[in-house]
Amino acid sequence: MFSTITSGALLGVDAYLVGVEVDIARGLPAFSMVGLLGGEVRESKERVCVALKNAGLDIPPAHITVNLSPADRKKEGTAFDLPIAVGILQSLGYFPKTSTEETLFLGEMGLNGEIRKVRGVLPIVREAVARGIKRCIVPRENVMEGAVIPGIAVHGANNIEELLAYLQCPESGEAILPATRVKAEKIFAAREKSFTNDFVEVAGQEAAKRAAQIAAAGFHNLLMIGPPGAGKSMIAKRIPGVLPPLTLNESLEVTSVVSVAGLLKEKEALITTRPFQAPHHTISLAALIGGSNIPKPGLISLAHRGV
Repeated sequence: MFSTITSGALLGVDAYLVGVEVDIARGLPAFSMVGLLGGEVRESKERVCVALKNAGLDIPPAHITVNLSPADRKKEGTAFDLPIAVGILQSLGYFPKTSTEETLFLGEMGLNGEIRKVRGVLPIVREAVARGIKRCIVPRENVMEGAVIPGIAVHGANNIEELLAYLQCPESGEAILPATRVKAEKIFAAREKSFTNDFVEVAGQEAAKRAAQIAAAGFHNLLMIGPPGAGKSMIAKRIPGVLPPLTLNESLEVTSVVSVAGLLKEKEALITTRPFQAPHHTISLAALIGGSNIPKPGLISLAHRGV
């Protein structure tokens, strides 16, 4: 039996949708995965098979083929575990195909059937909304960052048993996996100024303070040169306190970058203050500007819209 589940992947700080196609046919028992896959994705077949077994969902001996489309883009990360598991269960007839229509699935699976946190949920959910997806199933730890995007119902699942019960009973599904709703405007309105450093604490260096204020007023770049202890870092740390507050769109941009880097906290839905990064002088080039085959954010990107 054949099934197609919608998922998503990251390309830098952007996202695109991925079709997870699963075919289960008669033949010699095998589990094949194709679609230009990275090491973490290829390993998902072991995680998924053991997770389903430990959840009491045995996979019969069959030839299983999984394709991640588009096949010409490199897929990395562990977020495809959940859509692969859902595709297998749907192909085996555990629930109807209508249960996964217009639904996106993301999540890593533990060997006990637990659905674990992944990175980049916020930009993937934003892309899903743009592509007309109506519902998103993500790990419980990621539900806040996904729910901050309007126009889509975001459900957080703890384990595969809970998700299976939800997909088998769509009419009572809301009671099993209620949608999490987060009003970004309310979070934005309730934000507090987190920077307590103030330029009044800097004694002297009037020219440098004036230059920092002018740079902040016009969002200009600033280069400070001087011996250790002159006050360069002290002045730089106080620049975010005089920058204009983030707008809602800017806040979503900053949160997307942090989400892609996997640094967003569990209960944190939106970053509302300008970021500040202070790299050590021994930092590597990859850590500073990002790296990997599929670029990941470095400290420069993590300081987006900030200092």
